[in-house]
Amino acid sequence: MKFIINRESLLTPLQQIVSVIEKRQTMPILANVLMVIEDNQLILTGTDLEIQIIAKIAVATATAGSITVPARKFLDICRLLPNGAEIKFEQQADKVKILSNRSRFSLSCLPADNYPEFSESNLESQFIINAGKFKKALDKTTFCMANQDVRYYLNGLLLNISNSKLKLVASDGHRLSIYEDQLEQAAGFEARIILPRKGVLELSRLLDDFDIDLKVEFSANNIRIFIKNLIFSAKLVDSKYPDFSKVFQQEFFNQIHIQKTHLKEALTRVAILSNEKFKGVTLDIASGSLRISTHNPEHDEAEEELSIEYTGDPLSIAFNAQYLLDAVTNLDSELAVLTIANNASSCFIDEPNECGYKFIVMPMRL
Repeated sequence: MKFIINRESLLTPLQQIVSVIEKRQTMPILANVLMVIEDNQLILTGTDLEIQIIAKIAVATATAGSITVPARKFLDICRLLPNGAEIKFEQQADKVKILSNRSRFSLSCLPADNYPEFSESNLESQFIINAGKFKKALDKTTFCMANQDVRYYLNGLLLNISNSKLKLVASDGHRLSIYEDQLEQAAGFEARIILPRKGVLELSRLLDDFDIDLKVEFSANNIRIFIKNLIFSAKLVDSKYPDFSKVFQQEFFNQIHIQKTHLKEALTRVAILSNEKFKGVTLDIASGSLRISTHNPEHDEAEEELSIEYTGDPLSIAFNAQYLLDAVTNLDSELAVLTIANNASSCFIDEPNECGYKFIVMPMRL
C-alpha cells in the first residue's frame, strides 16, 4: 500500500473520524483508523462500534492495499506538518513510513483483517433533508438530552418522520424541547427512531456546509447519513420514547409577553446569587410586572423587576435559571412568550408568531 496526498486533503476528514474514536478502548485496534486504497481512492474508517464515520478522498498516485494506523498519533503528525505539505505514505510489513519534506515517521500498525465490522441491518427507509435545516433542528433540541440517565431512551434524540413532517424531541425529564419543520420531499412513510446522544453530538459537528442535501437511510436498529464525501452511521437506541402529548392537554394561565434580551440579562444577573447546585430562581408574576428573585445558603439575595405584557391572576413559580436561559437563548424572535399551566406543572416558552420550536420547563420547589 502506497500513496501521496496533500496535507489539507487528509487533515479535515481525519479530524472528523478521530473525534468518534474513544481514548480508552477494550480492543486495541479500535484506537486505530482503517485505511484502504482502492480505485485511486483513500477510504478512512473510524468506529467505537456504536458510531462509525467513513471518509473517501481521491488520490492520484496510489498502490492498492489496507492497514490500520494509530489514529491520534497519525492525526498529530498530519496536524503539525506545515501547510500545503505533501505526505508520502508507504506500508512496510507491520509498519508504515510517513515522509514529508525532511520529516520521517515510522508507525507500528495492526493488520486490516482484524478490524471489526460495523454491523448494519437492511436500511429500508430513506428521506432527503437540507443540511442547514437539519443542523438548526439539532441546535434547538440537543442541549435538552439527558446524560447517563437510567431511563436510557432520554440519553438521545427522538426523530419523528410523518410523510413530509419532521419532528425532533429531546428531554432530560426536567425540560423538553420540540422542533418541527417540513421536508422538501415527502418521505411517504411514518417512523419514530431514537438517535444516541454521542451520535447526535458528532452529527451536529459534521454539518458545516448548510447548502448541501443529506441522504438519510435508517432501519429499526441503524441510521446512515451521507454528508458530501462522508458516511456517518450509528446504532439507534432500542426503546420507545415516552408520550409527551399529555402536557399540551391542560388548562393554562394567560400568556406572558416579555422582551427576550431583558429576560436573559435579568436571569443571568440574578442567577449569580442562586444556590450553586440547583440554580433556582423564583418568578413572581403580576399584571404588568415580573419579579425575579433568589437566595442561597450563605444568605445572599438578588432581585430584579421587569415590565411584561400580562393580564390575569398573580402567580409565583420557581425554575432552574439555566433551563430558562437555554430556552430563551434559542428563540429567534425578540419577544418571548411564557405560558404557565394552571396547576403550575410546566411552563411553555415559545415565540409570538407561529414557530416550529417549543420548549417546556418543569418548575422547582424551593
